Amino acid sequence: MFKTISDPADCEVRSVIRFLNAKKVNPSEIHRQLVEIYGENVMTDGMVRKWVRQFNDGRTNVHDKARSGRPSVVNGGLVAKVNEKIRENRRFTIGMIFDEFPQISKIVLHEMVTNRLNYLKLCSRWGPKMLTDVHKTK
Repeated sequence: MFKTISDPADCEVRSVIRFLNAKKVNPSEIHRQLVEIYGENVMTDGMVRKWVRQFNDGRTNVHDKARSGRPSVVNGGLVAKVNEKIRENRRFTIGMIFDEFPQISKIVLHEMVTNRLNYLKLCSRWGPKMLTDVHKTK
């Protein structure tokens, strides 16, 4: 039995597909070998066939093509402004912050407050996540 590899990078799997395709291995056999090493959730047989077709058509790059995604509105300056508003009033709600910064969705604001600024909801106040065990029991 072979050792299984968990969570492979997409380009790694595509490199294996490219290699086996160059050795004239058929797509079904490529898929079987990928599943054997990387597990059931690695790639569907249809996706393997798609990549084999692309490599046969002359594609050599195994990495994703650059795509233009939606630019993020969150930057360091905006995070600092949100943090300043929070420090002015610790009894804020996400809705109150949203009123101050309508260009940011409430979901993004909540993620910014909890993940980027590391605030934690404490009853009706927000406080830093860096609480000691004594603070947590109070």
